[in-house]
Amino acid sequence: MSGAPYPGIGPTRTMYAALHGKLKLHPWWDPATASEDAYSLFYKRSSAMGWLENPGFWGMNDAAFELDSESQPPRVAWFQVGLTEPIPKDRPLPVHPFLVCIDDVIGRIGTLRLEAVRILLPDWSLSAPSSGIPSVLGIEPDWFADGDPQRRSPIRVTLDGGADPSIQAAAPEMLQRIQSSYQDVYRCDSFSLAEDDAVLLPNTPVGLWRETEQHLVTFYGTLAEWSLDALGWLAAFLAHIAFVHGVSRPLMLTAAREGE
Repeated sequence: MSGAPYPGIGPTRTMYAALHGKLKLHPWWDPATASEDAYSLFYKRSSAMGWLENPGFWGMNDAAFELDSESQPPRVAWFQVGLTEPIPKDRPLPVHPFLVCIDDVIGRIGTLRLEAVRILLPDWSLSAPSSGIPSVLGIEPDWFADGDPQRRSPIRVTLDGGADPSIQAAAPEMLQRIQSSYQDVYRCDSFSLAEDDAVLLPNTPVGLWRETEQHLVTFYGTLAEWSLDALGWLAAFLAHIAFVHGVSRPLMLTAAREGE
């Protein structure tokens, strides 16, 4: 049911997310006979929420429910869109609504035990000019303020700058900025530049990411809850902080719970 890809797809204008874990389908949903697939469900949900192009955030490219047992943990679904308009530099990338929409789509077909997520964050250097200083928070963090403290999850988050080393140079200031920010969604304790500490997942679609050159930073911290909602907030949060500290190239973010 996939339609024509939105033009301009590439790492500079693309948001991509891959979900890894275990997906238990609802008893009534059979992919062999279902009238909807990942593409059509995501298209309809993002359109209903006002996030699709004209005047939304993105245009459709592709999506699939696709068990890939070659990767560990297995990839169960992926979604790819192209940004339709430049994002003002004082606004967050729309990665939070992107992951919320994905969460809604997954919930229509089954229950996901999410073990890891991989998210391509577009090139912010193509954003619209802004006369203001970008907000570090971007998305209101109070949504998570009254959550169950038992749901707090230790996580590792790796940001891969590819061939661009600026993410590693920015890491110390990013850690300081995270720790001094007025929010309690994500508490960060430390970071590492060692490749052995990174969270890495394979099988990004060809043309989106070159994995032969990697400049990696891995942050250790605690997230308010292990959910696509909170991970969408975190991805926008870290992307904005990286931009504030001089990173304007695409980033690949990979997150996993500690112990998974």
